[in-house]
Amino acid sequence: MKKWWWKILCIALLVYAILAGLLWNNVPRLPQLQETIRNLYFHVCMWFAMMVLFTCSVVHAVKYLRNNNLRSDILSRQYAVMGIVFGVLGYATGAIWATFTWADPNLPASESFSAIARDPKLIGAAIALLIYGAYLVLRDSIQDMDKKARIAAVYNVFAFAFLFPSIWIIPRLLPSLHPGAPDGEGGNPALNFKDLAPQMRFVFYPAIVGWSLLGVWIATLKVRMNFIKEKNLLHEA
Repeated sequence: MKKWWWKILCIALLVYAILAGLLWNNVPRLPQLQETIRNLYFHVCMWFAMMVLFTCSVVHAVKYLRNNNLRSDILSRQYAVMGIVFGVLGYATGAIWATFTWADPNLPASESFSAIARDPKLIGAAIALLIYGAYLVLRDSIQDMDKKARIAAVYNVFAFAFLFPSIWIIPRLLPSLHPGAPDGEGGNPALNFKDLAPQMRFVFYPAIVGWSLLGVWIATLKVRMNFIKEKNLLHEA
């Protein structure tokens, strides 16, 4: 039970977040957002989970540079993979949300989507995900295990250092449709206590924890599968 409590907590929080997020009549129905505001429990929370997973990845990368333990390298890679997965999910849910809230009904669908795709926040997020995608390509292209782990760890540190400017800093300095931009309305609803309705916080914060724990859970499962695979290969050899 001591080893499983956080997994049980993960399942409970996600069940609560999904059911309450979709069914609980606790959301303000703003003119532009209406029921789409419920996507906050998925889109934004997955971005937070992505940041948690990338943070775990860079922590294990630094650990490898300090102790040269290949377990840290494997953990770093799997957390990065799950960070990319949650980043793509956050990007996809955000794109769907944008088509309902930002799209101009007076423009053809292709032109409206093109305008949305040029948003600085979306561009910054895409660049960040591509940088981490390049991390996986670089790591898997090197055959020597020690060299692979060291180069990947150093690259991971620089990728993480670029993550915050590309997602949180630079897009907020440019005109954007996202909340918190210089010409946007209001601040970031996830961080500004004046923007997010108090009743939504009862679902929003548990959803962040739930999605983050799910990402950690899947990453640890992938690490265990990796070790089992390596043991089988050594046994066959």
